[in-house]
Amino acid sequence: MARLGLWHFPPLMLLLLLLGLFLDAAAAAGKGKKWGGDGGGLRFRREGGTFKVLQVADMHYADGRSTGCEDVLPEQVAGCSDLNTTAFLYRVLRAEDPDLVVFTGDNIYGADSTDAAKSMDAAIAPAIAMNIPWAAVLGNHDQEGTLSREGVMRHLVGMKKTLSRFNPEGVEIDGFGNYNLEVGGVEGTQLANKSVLNLYFLDSGDRSTVWWIPGYGWIKASQQAWFKQTSLSLQKNYRNEEPRQKEPAPALAYFHIPLPEFSSFTASDFTGVKQESISSPSINSGFFTTMVEAGDVKAAFIGHDHVNDFCGKLTGIQLCYAGGLGYHAYGKAGWSRRARVVSVQLEKTVSGEWQGVKSIKTWKRLDDEHLTTIDSEVLWNRGSNGRRRKDHDRS
Repeated sequence: MARLGLWHFPPLMLLLLLLGLFLDAAAAAGKGKKWGGDGGGLRFRREGGTFKVLQVADMHYADGRSTGCEDVLPEQVAGCSDLNTTAFLYRVLRAEDPDLVVFTGDNIYGADSTDAAKSMDAAIAPAIAMNIPWAAVLGNHDQEGTLSREGVMRHLVGMKKTLSRFNPEGVEIDGFGNYNLEVGGVEGTQLANKSVLNLYFLDSGDRSTVWWIPGYGWIKASQQAWFKQTSLSLQKNYRNEEPRQKEPAPALAYFHIPLPEFSSFTASDFTGVKQESISSPSINSGFFTTMVEAGDVKAAFIGHDHVNDFCGKLTGIQLCYAGGLGYHAYGKAGWSRRARVVSVQLEKTVSGEWQGVKSIKTWKRLDDEHLTTIDSEVLWNRGSNGRRRKDHDRS
């Protein structure tokens, strides 16, 4: 059984460790990491031709040190709190140095939070302190405290370093936090001013708003109409504006609640683990089909079910859980909290110029003694029809 990170530290030492991590973050903030410009100025790195996203799911943050942990081993209970969540997030941010952090809902546990705004500030603080662009969507617990669902999203949009958006302007749409971000090619190359990677963020709701339909919410028709129009526009621009491209730019989608299609897999056709049932809506609103028909989304990433962390491919789209990161969230004692990393790689010409996206790879980081990397795999390769391949390198 892997040792869970930071458990061997008494509370005072944990506080000192967090202070050290914060000071490191403050130093990193002075580096002026990729920021500014239209839409947040996201672009691929010249060195390596990569763009890396860290997905953080289900922190369930509440009141910090006074909020205890759920589902940990008996010897780990004393001194365990939201601060363990913060410490893990700092550790993985330092190790991975992502270009973007995506918080995929249940960022706070509103019911246990004294002040929802302060809890959200504390939950997101490591990304802000390290000057890393971040974006967020809502889960089903964020609004259960002192802020409404709309209020939580407005707070997120007003925070420092955020790329989160409330909703598309001039569009009648359900939910809060439906938006897209564009990632430009490497500066100085032909694709520097084109979005070579598109990111979609959607509000998957909390509970059903239709009284005779039980269970969780779903992605509504108005959201799907916005997604289809946005995808169509992005693909048209990528293909028709100079320099013209033959194929659409790949895209990733982020939301909280799993689609019913996440139940399509068995242990033989996914990478990772399924340790609880798929808590999807009781009806299928058709968003998976909408993504398939659009043709640009190569992978969709969610949270919600904390002890599932698998990826499986269905009709050309990888459906991926992150696994829960937060210590105040339910989990499984002895099963490390975790975060998912996605690394997108550009193609390089013989002359050495970076082109469009070549591949999309993922792995997970565990909050154990060594911040272990597991389940590294290629989710998509250009020209290979997305053929799925495991990469057994655990380094």
